[in-house]
Amino acid sequence: MKVAILTHAEGAHMNAYFSALAEAKECEEVVLADPDHRWADDAKNALGEKLTRTYSDHAQLLAKEAPRLCMVSMEAKLAPPVIEAALDSGSHVFAEKPGCVTLERFENLANLAESKHLHLMLAFANRANPETLTARKMIQQGHIGDIYSIDMHIVADQTRLTDLAYHGTWYADKTRAGGGHLIWLGIHWLDLAMYLTGTAVTQVTGAITNIGGQPITAEDSAVATLRFSNGMLGTINSGYYLNAGYHTQIRIWGSKGWMNLDSFGTPKMAWYENAGPTAKQVQTFEGPTDPRGYSPFVAQVISAVAGDTAPPVTTQESLNALRTVFGIYEAAETGTAKKIAGVPVL
Repeated sequence: MKVAILTHAEGAHMNAYFSALAEAKECEEVVLADPDHRWADDAKNALGEKLTRTYSDHAQLLAKEAPRLCMVSMEAKLAPPVIEAALDSGSHVFAEKPGCVTLERFENLANLAESKHLHLMLAFANRANPETLTARKMIQQGHIGDIYSIDMHIVADQTRLTDLAYHGTWYADKTRAGGGHLIWLGIHWLDLAMYLTGTAVTQVTGAITNIGGQPITAEDSAVATLRFSNGMLGTINSGYYLNAGYHTQIRIWGSKGWMNLDSFGTPKMAWYENAGPTAKQVQTFEGPTDPRGYSPFVAQVISAVAGDTAPPVTTQESLNALRTVFGIYEAAETGTAKKIAGVPVL
C-alpha cells in the first residue's frame, strides 16, 4: 500500500520512520511532502525505489496521491491542520506525539477520525517492545493477580537543555510544544501504564517546574499522582535530570506478586510471583529484546491499515494519554485534583 509522510524541517524521528518504512513489507510505495526540502535526500537514501515522489506542499500531495496512511511528524503547534487535512482526504493518520498544543484541538481531531471510521494513532512505539508485550500478556493471564499500584519514572539528560541551539527549537517552547518533558517523554510511560494494566487514568494531581533553570518555557520536571479506572493508584516522575542517557522504570504491584520493566536497563523485565512452580523467586525476561522501537510499531500500524484489523494503538487510547497529560498540567496550575473527562470507571 501507499504511505505518505507529511513533515517539515523540524519533524522528529524522521530517519527512524524512513528506516521503519523501508523494512515494512506491506508498504510498497512512499510519497513525501516536505515544504522545507530538509528530508528528501535522507528519505531517498533509506527508501530507495520505494520513494516515488516528493512534494513541496502537503495539500497537493493529498489531492494527487490518495494515500491509505499518512505519517505526520511536525511541530505540535503546526500539526493539527495537516492531520485534519489527511483525515478529510480519507487517510488513516499516524502522528508524532503530541500532535497538538491543546487538548480540545486533539479531541476535535479524534471526533473527526471516528466519524470517518479512520484511525488517529500517536507514535507510542514502546508498545511494540518484546518485554512490554510479555508483561501485558502476563498481567492479562493473572500472574501477579489484581493490580494494586504502579510507580514510574522516565528520566533523560539535562545536558540537552544547556545547548543554545536547543533553546530555539519547538521542544523548548511551551506555546509550540504544548508542554515539556511530560508531553514529550513522560506521555510514553503514561500510555504504557494504561496499556499494560488494561485501565485508564480517571483523576490526577500534579506539579511541574523548571528545576534546571535553563531559559526555556517548557517544564523540565513533572511529578503526578494517578487514580485509575480499576481503583488503583500510581505515580510518575518525568524529567530531565541526568548528564547523559536514561533512567526508566515501570514497577507494578499486584495481589499475587510484582513486575518491573526497565527499557534502558538489564534485565528489561523482572517479576516475582507469590505462588506457583516458580514462587518466591525473582525471574527475569530471557527472550529476545529486538525488534523494538519504531520499526516493529510502524509495521504493526501498516499491517492494521492494510488488513483492516485492530491498530496497535487506537484513537481513544491516544486521546486518553493526552487527556492525562493535559489533566496533570491543569492540576499543577490550579493546585487541585483534576478528573479526566470521558473515561469510564471499571
